[in-house]
Amino acid sequence: MKVGRIIETPDCVAEGAEWLGQACPRMAFAMEQTGPLPLRRRPDGFAQLLSAIVSQQVSVASANAIWQRLKGAKLTGPRKITWATDDDLRDVGLSRQKIRYARALAEARIDYKALRNASDADVVAVLTEVPGIGVWTAEIYAMFSLGRADVIAPGDLALQEAARVLYDLPKRPTDKELRLMAEDWSPWRSVAARVLWAYYRVAKQREGIR
Repeated sequence: MKVGRIIETPDCVAEGAEWLGQACPRMAFAMEQTGPLPLRRRPDGFAQLLSAIVSQQVSVASANAIWQRLKGAKLTGPRKITWATDDDLRDVGLSRQKIRYARALAEARIDYKALRNASDADVVAVLTEVPGIGVWTAEIYAMFSLGRADVIAPGDLALQEAARVLYDLPKRPTDKELRLMAEDWSPWRSVAARVLWAYYRVAKQREGIR
């Protein structure tokens, strides 16, 4: 199945950034403030989705701390999660809800290799069948772990806030409103997301994404 452009290298990001800068003066302005954009490519597979679950509804600093404890305890694989006790998982910082989500992910037996060739929509459909994985998590996985060039996660609060500031909007756009705005950034919506996260860091002096 045709999956579209895949972001593999910094040159891919630079190509998308150049296109966005020519298409939108505000994007060009943002990139003048941020400098070169990060690649943000990650491996695919179980650990990356578990890491995304860890990141839900906590600060970047808290998510990083919990993830380091999980790695230190060697609790980043499906079998280790299945075998661990609830106390083991609580001790590294997972909430009761996230323990349930981690176990559901371990039991889901997702075919991660098949996702590499699935459409963006199918990736989101497969992943959101797992309790604890919503559209945001699935879209982040598609962007960073699968390298999809034309995916954005409009439910992300940092993206919404960065868009509000950059485009001088009266209020933070909703998920639906930002998804509509992002149509103008196709076929490089994933690079537009990188622009907005980088701009968020400049405007707010803190990280908006791990």
